[in-house]
Amino acid sequence: MKTIARNKKAHHNYFIEETFEVGIVLKGTEIKSIRQGKVSIQDSYVRMRHKEALIINMHVAKFKEGAIFNHDETRERKLLMHKQEIIRLETKLNQQNATLIPLEVYLKEGLCKLKLDLRKGKRNTINVKALKKKI
Repeated sequence: MKTIARNKKAHHNYFIEETFEVGIVLKGTEIKSIRQGKVSIQDSYVRMRHKEALIINMHVAKFKEGAIFNHDETRERKLLMHKQEIIRLETKLNQQNATLIPLEVYLKEGLCKLKLDLRKGKRNTINVKALKKKI
């Protein structure tokens, strides 16, 4: 298993609920760029739409030798999951007010995989005493 990209901010801003391993539907030049390590998942997230899971804002740089066959860098990419998992996750996302955050992009047996976490956001508590002193 070769890790290509990590989302380091995810551990700081969210609490872990569950972890999933999913595949990504990619075009020819996208997988070549990912293998070169030209991918970023810093501001990306997963959205459920029409019983499909899509990753949004995942940046895959254009392949240098791609010419006219290159891809759009931040297009929505479909994730490969079982239908029961998608339905279960969709209900959890709606009920618990949680989000699906990508943690890692890695190659496993020649295939590009994505590690997802179902997470709840941390609340930023405000120090009321400090605010009263300022006023």
